[in-house]
Amino acid sequence: MKILVGYSSTDVSNTALSLARDHAKIFSAKVLVMTSTEGGSAERLRAIDRIEARLNAAKKFVEEAGVECETHQLARGMSPGEDIVKFAQDKEVDLIYVGIKKKSRAQKIILGSTAQFIILRAPCPVITVK
Repeated sequence: MKILVGYSSTDVSNTALSLARDHAKIFSAKVLVMTSTEGGSAERLRAIDRIEARLNAAKKFVEEAGVECETHQLARGMSPGEDIVKFAQDKEVDLIYVGIKKKSRAQKIILGSTAQFIILRAPCPVITVK
């Protein structure tokens, strides 16, 4: 079993990571932690290094519980929602954990919701955490 966590090192994504780790431990699953940025080749080196450090900390957190973990930092020019869905398809993920943050109705209309995009298009069940 493979569990994917869309990770941004926010409080809500840390909660999602913790729950995914607990779930993986119970079901002897592997956790895939991924971060997606839209920057593509324009990503700044400092930002990439900062994200890599956060992913390494997330991996350590998961592995401390005896759970297998791998991390992925993606900057393919897609929106985070598109990137997570495509990654889940490519890696044949069985379950996705994603954190959600409250947005106003206007923000949802104008910007959309990454979590909503993932829920509607994911190839597997999605657990949202707030």
